[in-house]
Amino acid sequence: MSWSSGKDAAFALEAVRGTVEVVGLLTTLDAGSGRVPVHGVPHELVRAQARALGLPLHAVELPWPCPGEVYEARVGEAVAGARRDGVERLVFGDLHLRDVRDYREASLTGSGVVPLFPLWGSRTAALAAGMVQRGLRAVVTCVDPAQAPGDLAGRWFDARFLADLPGGVDPCGEHGEFHTFVVDGPGFVHPVEVEVGATVESDGFVVAELSAG
Repeated sequence: MSWSSGKDAAFALEAVRGTVEVVGLLTTLDAGSGRVPVHGVPHELVRAQARALGLPLHAVELPWPCPGEVYEARVGEAVAGARRDGVERLVFGDLHLRDVRDYREASLTGSGVVPLFPLWGSRTAALAAGMVQRGLRAVVTCVDPAQAPGDLAGRWFDARFLADLPGGVDPCGEHGEFHTFVVDGPGFVHPVEVEVGATVESDGFVVAELSAG
């Protein structure tokens, strides 16, 4: 499972469980900060997610900012290692962005690993509401203030949050308006304890500081 630590990845994981055997989570890590790029989530919290899901976590360390060729080389090495271990599919939580899907498919061409997109084409308003109804709990960890109000950072992704979204902001943040960190939901053996701290500005984003609870 390509693991961003956010809600779409968590819901895609739940969508395929029962039809394919999921054997691990593949994530990227900013080697300098020890955080998930863009999302700003500390790696210790992603490890806690993996424990709560009962799956091993495989982290690919990257410099940040990361040149495209470095990203492709290191992720490619991780995929090749997974294939040697018998992995046949890599699941993604993408919903609508065709260029992103095309990139993922192209990057796996010839690897022997097939990409799966179980949420592809979902209507995002219905999908977001369904996540909340199914008990998925997530905190908004990063907001692009050019696309959405910065004060959404640090809020819980719930019915009130969805009702408060301004027009033009995708309910799933599919265009990068916001990103989330999942603490509980389908597939979790127990919740991930997390403290939501102050918000800070980082690389043009508004980021809520998260720490282990």
